Amino acid sequence: MKILKIDHLGIAVNSIDDGKSFWSGVLGLDFEGAETVAEQKVTTAFFPVGESEVELLESTAPDGPVAKYIEKRGQGIQHVAFRVENIDEALTELKEKGVQLIDQQPRIGAGGAKIAFLHPKATNGVLVELCQRD
Repeated sequence: MKILKIDHLGIAVNSIDDGKSFWSGVLGLDFEGAETVAEQKVTTAFFPVGESEVELLESTAPDGPVAKYIEKRGQGIQHVAFRVENIDEALTELKEKGVQLIDQQPRIGAGGAKIAFLHPKATNGVLVELCQRD
């Protein structure tokens, strides 16, 4: 598996609009736009930082994974995403190594990226996302 870089940090927020006040208003990061990913019950907003991004995640449903995360842990960093060269090969390698996965196969995430999550039980409590952008 070839990890190319940290693609983004996912931050769970109650409100993207409120989050924009800090990330754009205070830190001066450019707001790249928002996108709703209905399958994941989330609206995302990206703020580029060099070759990586900050991704704000606002739940679109009370039973969505981001809403559940905020209910348990409050707002804050929800996941770290690594860009990989080939997500299918990465998942195969991780399965062979016995790593517990949330996603056995990649799915489509924000911006059309292929994504898959590793289970936090396998990563010392950190939700790790793999993503491939073509």
